This record gives sequence, structure tokens and C-alpha cells, in this order.
Amino acid sequence: MRSRYLTNSVVLVLGGFLAVASMAFGVTVFTWLLFGAGIATLALAAPAVKVDSRGRAQRGLDGLIGLLGAWTIVASMVFAGAAITWLGFASGAALIALAFIGLTIHELSTERVVHSIEVHSSARERELAGVR
Repeated sequence: MRSRYLTNSVVLVLGGFLAVASMAFGVTVFTWLLFGAGIATLALAAPAVKVDSRGRAQRGLDGLIGLLGAWTIVASMVFAGAAITWLGFASGAALIALAFIGLTIHELSTERVVHSIEVHSSARERELAGVR
């Protein structure tokens, strides 16, 4: 399993958590949850952008996830009230979408091994058929 699959899965769960928490918690609690989720998102995406073993699409996606994490941190400290609730929900939905795209990129780039079975007749069967 590649590390990108795991980090995209974590971003997907984090985005889902933000989307649900934005509607489940009060504004003050959700503000700090949003701040922590922004830090976690940025921490997951920042190292992945520098690694050269991934494709350009995945690195670009990591950059977008990092920008979204930075925006989430800023939004959690600047906005208040209903704005923070809906911005947090939007950040969660965007993280879900970006993680889903990342998982799709991972699935499309994974090499597939096709196994085929060749049927050979045995020497005894060739003898019986008169073929040498």
C-alpha cells in the first residue's frame, strides 16, 4: 500500500468529521476543532508536496489540500458565528472532494497485474494423439 492512499484516506475522514462537526457542535467548540483540523491537514499535505516520487497530478492535489488547510486555519481564527459554521462545513466538503479525487488518482495509477493461465497438454496426451 502506498502512503498516498493512507494520507488521502485520513484527509477523507478528516473532511467528513469537519462536515458533521460543523452542524453538531457549538461555535466555540467547532472553532477549535476547525483550527486543529487545519493544522492536521497542513501537516499531512506539506511533506507530500516535496516528494518527487509521485505524479504531477497528486503533487498538485497535495498543494491544493495544503492551501485548503492553511485557509482553514486562517478562517477559524478570523471569522465567528454562523460564518465559521458554514466555512467549516465548506472546508470539510472540499476536503472530502479532494481526498476522493486523490484516491481515484491512486487507483488509476496503480499497476495492474494480469495473470493468465496457459494450458499445455502433457507428454502422455501428445503421445496418445500421435503428435510429437
